[in-house]
Amino acid sequence: MMIIIPIGKFLTAGDNSTPWLSSSGDFAFGFRQLTNQKDLFLLSIWFDKIPDKTIVWYPIEDKPTVKGSKVELIADRGLVLTGPLGEELWTTNTTGTLYGYMNDTGNFVLQDSDYNNIWESFKDPSDTLLPTQIMERGGVLSSRRSETNFSKGRFQLRLVDNGNLVLNTINLPTDNPNEAYYASQTTAGDSNPSSPGKQLIFNESGYLFILRENNQRFALKQEKVDSTANFYFRATLNFDGVFIQYSHPKTSNANGSWTPLWSVPDNICIASSVSIGSGTCGFNSICTLKRDRRPMCTCPEGYSLLDPNDQYGSCKPDFIQGCEVDKLSPGEDLYTFNVLINTDWPFSDYAFMKPYTEDECQKSCLEDCFCAVAIFSLNNGCFKKSLPFSNGRVNKQLNGSKTFIKIRKNNSITLPDYHSPIPEAEEKKKDNLILMWSILLVKKLNNLFQDSEKEFKTEVNCDWSNTSTRIWFDCLDSVMRDNQRLLVYEFYEQWHFSNSQIIHCDIKPQNILLDDYYNARISDFGLAKRLIMDQSKTHTNIRGTKGYVAPEWFRNMPITAKVDVYSYGVMLLEIICCQRSVDMETIEEEKAILTDWAYDCYREGRLESLVKYDVEALDDWKKLERFVMVAIWCIQEDPSLRPTMRRATQMLEGVVEVLVPPCPYPYSKSG
Repeated sequence: MMIIIPIGKFLTAGDNSTPWLSSSGDFAFGFRQLTNQKDLFLLSIWFDKIPDKTIVWYPIEDKPTVKGSKVELIADRGLVLTGPLGEELWTTNTTGTLYGYMNDTGNFVLQDSDYNNIWESFKDPSDTLLPTQIMERGGVLSSRRSETNFSKGRFQLRLVDNGNLVLNTINLPTDNPNEAYYASQTTAGDSNPSSPGKQLIFNESGYLFILRENNQRFALKQEKVDSTANFYFRATLNFDGVFIQYSHPKTSNANGSWTPLWSVPDNICIASSVSIGSGTCGFNSICTLKRDRRPMCTCPEGYSLLDPNDQYGSCKPDFIQGCEVDKLSPGEDLYTFNVLINTDWPFSDYAFMKPYTEDECQKSCLEDCFCAVAIFSLNNGCFKKSLPFSNGRVNKQLNGSKTFIKIRKNNSITLPDYHSPIPEAEEKKKDNLILMWSILLVKKLNNLFQDSEKEFKTEVNCDWSNTSTRIWFDCLDSVMRDNQRLLVYEFYEQWHFSNSQIIHCDIKPQNILLDDYYNARISDFGLAKRLIMDQSKTHTNIRGTKGYVAPEWFRNMPITAKVDVYSYGVMLLEIICCQRSVDMETIEEEKAILTDWAYDCYREGRLESLVKYDVEALDDWKKLERFVMVAIWCIQEDPSLRPTMRRATQMLEGVVEVLVPPCPYPYSKSG
């Protein structure tokens, strides 16, 4: 007997939230607290009787919510999910709802007064199919971003209009599909007289097959499955792109884990080859198939993860390479090779030479500033590849071909301790710098503000090499002439870390530098405040630049690294809006203070005004909205509400969900 959920019934996200159960108790509908983020909850359906309570459904377009969020059954809207402040986050948008119930199959159903199903979770799937579930043509499963990140991932399973069941990657944040890396070939045509596929059916016996228009079955796999009376079944498109059918014993005294029964494709590393996009793994990464037929993504030597928290993401070189950087020295003086066997990035070639010897292949890549990888095949062919690499994989069918990955030699040299002005030791230092092939930056300061002399001497005299901040440019020398102050920086290829921490105190566009790959580098530590071990806050005089200074500076409050987060939020808004943080000369008074105007535009749904109706920005509305939301979180008046810089960057990249930000200045408004 089903358990009816009447109109007006609701659930609230919290530590003691009780879900709506199916009559057997096998499935539950409600809020699940995320294991990796205890402050977030996911509206979902899960197996309730097994220890790990595996999630089988969640709204694809929804985001994890915070404590106090509510899902309610409303007659003219269906299921409605709202945040703690009452803002609508998701809805089934169904009218005439009489009641709902959690089916014993795992299907949550809404019915009208005529007992018709007007919405079902089975017809709005996420990444999983369950027995008795049917997918029609046009149906889609979308992978999650990672095992613990439930935002939309890069992989899809689709039953397309011609009856073919395909697996493909997409180019986020859009749903634009790339070439299929698996296809059932259940189409009709001159070369295939069979009837096309009509439905993907997961029947009550635990078998998954495509039903053709002539009612013939096309089994995805022929493996025998156990009885559904004793086992749970699910078929899931995993975050790494492999589609797997699993079984799990229902009895509590049996092995309490999911067992893979079959999977497609057989080797996703080889099967997935796309002309656009990165492939199974991220750019510059290498895909290796594990014994369980799941992919493992690794960065080659000399490369590291772009996002350290995303093991399946892109890799970046840990050194600078380019024609401008390399032109002062022969390639063999700067680079060496890391050699791999049977490894390839098949769509990154820009040159092919044959016949070539192995030595000629290496020499050609060393002397070519565009070449990042060379592959020497056994038929005396030499392929040269440039960044970024896509579709990286280990492939034994390459029969022993050698991959030469170009990495920079360790040319670190201990610098002499220069403290005299440049003119007095110009020739000596010039010679040393040329021998090292260093990358220099000269920064000019002026004498227009009160503490410029103090700031200049602070940056010259302080040794920041023992801080935990990534100091990308080290102050090598200084010049003082009239009102001009010059700081000469040297770029470091290696990052320097320790346990001490600093507060920069002057994050603004003028202090952010870009390298050859447009990676941001922080400079100008003249106002920075060093913290001692285990210290997280300090008291100091007001520092920084007008328009970027956090409110707590003016309230005699302890200062933490969150003041830099505030400045970063202001700078992010400047980049988004192409407008200064403070503009008292504008004729539009509401735009004078950028932080106020940005929040007003966001609250009123006028982001197009914020970017001055820029077509390119508006084409990616979701990214624009996400960036503005992150900026508003960063400029919260309450420092405890601001994210850490790590979390802010993760939110910008889409790795972490961005919740709806509150008003950033409630204290000021109430005052």
